[in-house]
Amino acid sequence: MTVLLTVVIFLPLLAAAVLLAAPRLGGRTAIGVWVAAAAADLALIGWMWWRFDPGSGTSGVVDGLAYEVDLQWIPTVDAGYHIGVDGLSLPLLALTGVLFLACAVYSLREPDRPRTYAALFLFLQTACLGTFASLDLILFFVFFDLTIVGMYFVIAGWGHGNARRSALKFFLYTFIGSLALLIGFIGLFLGSDERTFDMVALAENPPLADSPLAGGLVLLAIGLGLAVKTPLFPFHTWLPDAHTDAPAAGSAVLAGILLKLGTYGFVRIAMPILPDAWQRWAMVAVVVGVISVLWGAFVALAQTDVKRMIAYTSVNHMGYVLLGLGAAGLVASADEGARTVATVGAMYQMVSHGLLTGALFLLSGWLWSHGHTYAFDRWGGLARPAPVFAACLAIAAFGSLGLPGFSGFIAEFQVFTGALQATPIATVIAVVGILVTAGLFLLALQRLLTGDTTAPSEVPSDGDLPARADEQLSGGDGGAATAVRPRTVTRIRDLRGHEMAAIVPLLALALVLGLLPRVLLDVLEPAAAAVVELVAR
Repeated sequence: MTVLLTVVIFLPLLAAAVLLAAPRLGGRTAIGVWVAAAAADLALIGWMWWRFDPGSGTSGVVDGLAYEVDLQWIPTVDAGYHIGVDGLSLPLLALTGVLFLACAVYSLREPDRPRTYAALFLFLQTACLGTFASLDLILFFVFFDLTIVGMYFVIAGWGHGNARRSALKFFLYTFIGSLALLIGFIGLFLGSDERTFDMVALAENPPLADSPLAGGLVLLAIGLGLAVKTPLFPFHTWLPDAHTDAPAAGSAVLAGILLKLGTYGFVRIAMPILPDAWQRWAMVAVVVGVISVLWGAFVALAQTDVKRMIAYTSVNHMGYVLLGLGAAGLVASADEGARTVATVGAMYQMVSHGLLTGALFLLSGWLWSHGHTYAFDRWGGLARPAPVFAACLAIAAFGSLGLPGFSGFIAEFQVFTGALQATPIATVIAVVGILVTAGLFLLALQRLLTGDTTAPSEVPSDGDLPARADEQLSGGDGGAATAVRPRTVTRIRDLRGHEMAAIVPLLALALVLGLLPRVLLDVLEPAAAAVVELVAR
C-alpha cells in the first residue's frame, strides 16, 4: 500500500500527459478524461481515508504516518522523495480531490482549448497533492513552486479583463515569497545537527533551539513566504486582481486549495520545527491574523464587484486560521486543551473555506457567462428568473458568514473558543469581523437577488431563452447597444446540470461538516494535539 500515495499524486499528471500526447482528441472527450481522472483520484483518496487510523497519529509529524514512502533523492544534502499522510494532510488531500473534481465537472462545456485547459488543471492537481503530502522541505518547495507556474498559465491563458497583467502580478509576488521560503529552508538545514531537509527528522530534533536570533530570522523568512501565499495583510495585494481576472474554475482552485498551501506550511513546518521561535513570536502571528480578519472584512464590504468582494473575504477567513495557530503558540497564557481547540479550529477553517469559497467562485462564473461583468449595479432580482442559482448563492453566503449548521460555524467557534483564553482582547476584536462579514454577504444577496430583474445589456439569450429589453439601449444614432448598461429582462437561463453537479456537492459537504463535525474532527484532533505538544517543548 506504500505506492498508493504516489499513485494519488501522479495520476492526474499521467492523465495530463495522455491529453497532451493526443492532439486530435475532441474537446468534450478531453474534459471527460479530466473528469474521469479526478474522480478516480478522489476515489483513491477516499480509500486512504477509510483505511486511515487517526489514533495512530498521536505524535503528529514524528510518528503515526500512513502510506509513507522515503527514497533517497539528493544524498549530498539528505533531501529525499519522502511523502506520507497524517491527520493534518489527509483532510487537505481530500479537499483537493473534491474541489478539482468539481472544477472538472463545471468545465464540461469549456469552449476555449479544452484539451490544454484540462491538462493544465491536472498538472496543477498533482502539484497541490504533492505539496500536501511532502515530508521533505526541498520536495515541498518543488511542488509549491509548480503550483505557481500552473496557476500563472491558467490566469494568463483563460482569464479575462487584464488577465496577463494579473497573472504576472500573481507570479512575481508568490515567486518572490517562495524565494524567501527557500532561504528559510536553507537556514533550517544549516541549523540542524543532522544537516537534513527531512521534516520528520527536523521535528524530532528542532534546529536553532539554542540560537533565538537565528531561529527568529529563519521563522521570519519562512513566515514571509507563507504569508504571501496565504495571503495575509499586507501581502495580499496580488489576490483581488488574480481572482477577478481568472476563470471561475481557476479562482475556485486558487482560493480553495492554493491559499491553503500557505496556512498548511505554518502548521506543518513553522510550528513543529521551530517551536521556540513560534512561541516567542506567536503574538505577532495573532496580531497579523486579527488585522487580516478586519481588513479583509471591511475592504470586502466596500467592493462594488462580486468577485473582488469574495476575494477579500478570503483574506478575512485566512486571518482566522492564523489567529488560531498563533494562539497555539501562547504556551504561558493558555492550557494545552485550549490551544488544541484553536489549532483544530484553524485546520477545520481551511477545509470549510475551500468548500464554501470554491462554490462562491464557481457561482460567480455564472454571472460572467451571462453578462461578462461582476459589477453589483449591473444585476438585480435574479431570484425570479434563476431560483436555483439564487438558492445556491444564498446557501454559500450563509455558510461563509458562519451560520450555525454549516462548517464555517464549527471552524470559527473553535478558533474563538481556543484563542479566548490565550489572547482575550485580540479574540474579542476579531469577533467584529464576523459581524462585518455577515453584513457584506447579506448586502450582496440583497443587491443580486432582490428588486427588479436586471442584467447587463449583452446578456445572451441562449437561443430558447430570449431576453426582452424594456428600455432602449441603442445610441442616439441607432448604433449598437452599449455593453455596460443594465436592462430589465424577462428570462435568464438558470444553472445548467453540469454547473449544479459541480456546486451542489460542495455546499452539501459544508452542511454535512456543520451538522456532523466528528467526520472531520476525529481525523484532525489527534494530529492537532500532537502539533500543540511539539510547540510546547
